[in-house]
Amino acid sequence: MTETDVAPVRLAAGDPAPEFTLPDADGSSVSLSDYRGRRVIVYCYPAALTPGCTTQAVDFTAAAGDLAEAGLDIVGISPDSPEKLHRFREEEELAITLLADPEKQVLSAYGAYGPKKLYGKEVVGVIRSTFVIDAEGTVEKAAYNVKATGHVAKLRRDLGLS
Repeated sequence: MTETDVAPVRLAAGDPAPEFTLPDADGSSVSLSDYRGRRVIVYCYPAALTPGCTTQAVDFTAAAGDLAEAGLDIVGISPDSPEKLHRFREEEELAITLLADPEKQVLSAYGAYGPKKLYGKEVVGVIRSTFVIDAEGTVEKAAYNVKATGHVAKLRRDLGLS
């Protein structure tokens, strides 16, 4: 049995959120524990500077003020390098925290890396996913295979913020 034969673990409401420390777009370390006392949206996306991921990041940036007022911070995680994330943030004027996970350890711990369908073919890669983590570090909501377009609006509705 190979690594790709094993379905990734899936987090669900009530699970403890896997702890992490990753570099941000400036190379500074950011940990999930930095957000204790506040709720945080952790979203996992395949690649910076691609159309779908750009749409999602721009939508999160546009919603960041309202989400912050509701006590929610936003963290995006991808397998990109901090340098690429820096370029992504600058080019798209993003106002959210972007973290680099090139080893895909955190993406895997969140069940956001593994087999998926891409254009009808089975491939291994990042599964676009979003998690809402409460102030104590427990998963409130977990959504896998989310669509890039319209996802932030749906999340806002699900959180009662629309």
